[in-house]
Amino acid sequence: MKLIRHLSFLKAVLWYTLTAFGGAQGHFAMMLKTFVQQRKDVTETELLEYNAFCQMLPGASSSQTITLIGYKRGGLLLAILALITWILPASIIMGSLSFLLDYLDKSAINTKELFKYIKPMAVGFIAFSAVKFFKISIKNQITRVILVVGTLLTFAFFKTPWIFPAVIVAAGIATNFSHKRIPQCETTTSKIRWGNILIFFAIFILAGFLSESARKHNWENRGKFNLFENCYRFGSLTFGGGDVLAPLMYEQYVVRPNTKEVKAKNMGVLKMDNDAFLTGYGMLKAIPGPTFTISSFVGGMVLKDKGAGAQFWGCVIATIAIFLPSTLLILFFFPVWNNLKKYAIIYRSLEGINAAVVAIIVASSLYLMKDISVNVIDGNIEHIINITTIAGTFFLLKYTKIHAPYIVLICLLLGIIF
Repeated sequence: MKLIRHLSFLKAVLWYTLTAFGGAQGHFAMMLKTFVQQRKDVTETELLEYNAFCQMLPGASSSQTITLIGYKRGGLLLAILALITWILPASIIMGSLSFLLDYLDKSAINTKELFKYIKPMAVGFIAFSAVKFFKISIKNQITRVILVVGTLLTFAFFKTPWIFPAVIVAAGIATNFSHKRIPQCETTTSKIRWGNILIFFAIFILAGFLSESARKHNWENRGKFNLFENCYRFGSLTFGGGDVLAPLMYEQYVVRPNTKEVKAKNMGVLKMDNDAFLTGYGMLKAIPGPTFTISSFVGGMVLKDKGAGAQFWGCVIATIAIFLPSTLLILFFFPVWNNLKKYAIIYRSLEGINAAVVAIIVASSLYLMKDISVNVIDGNIEHIINITTIAGTFFLLKYTKIHAPYIVLICLLLGIIF
């Protein structure tokens, strides 16, 4: 009975994931419109804090944020259901692609025209969230300095995975130099439950042990053990989202199997074709949902030679393994974080952390803008629509009650018409 009252929330998550384009920063902006302004599942401050916290952990930050929204609204069960609802559509699409790739004309997977106004739309979403959170987080001189410096650093090193947690941590330290605004008070903390973190490390060690044993003894299903270990390790150590995960997988399954050392030893490692990987990565850019679902495609491709059954389980194993560690980490560290927030040193840090998140949002919009042609002077209709899409998205979000998915549909129609 308790779950029934949360069906509208899960429906909103499903509708959201079917239209969530633009990567982690675009996803975050759409969360603001959907789960804060329209549904009021969380407050603006809570969403800002959730995003900042997830940026400091490895794994899929959008997926972790959705998990925390579900956790806040309905506890552990709803958190897991929200995560499954969020990742399932994109996982099914990417996993199916691994089966269909041989039967498709790869040139037909060109979705450039249909999705050509999605990036300008994402800039509009991100700009909207930057304005909203600017009013909340940028209140004094130190936060203004953090905004400027954080924006410059994030823009300059945007493709470097450590820049996001580094800017956030540095900003948190910077706002701790003032002890007058937020003095230390007496506080009590609740008991820490260690279960999730113990499970995380136990799986990490066990996966490594079984993967190595399967390799040494050439087990019949060694590929499945190797795949789980690879993806669990990637999910445990990857900062920076799918654009960082993809090169790691490319090196593991495309580059490494073709090295002289691996070929000489005939190690039987998991591998896939270069063109197939690039096709899957291109498709990933054209679908909504979490970018970590590239694992569903890769998992199917690397076990393709073992038969359809093994290929199906490759999709499932890779998907579970890539999202499991970040889920365990978020469900362990978030209660710890809530405990730590009761101390002034952490509470003072939140001021800088929130300012750093705004800086990352601003830098994201600027970074996306550099690849969008907005020179309306030359009269090019596409350039005019680009700037109109950015401005139109911003104003629709700010001044109307139109739901975010409908804005996405409008931009897809623009791609078809123009």
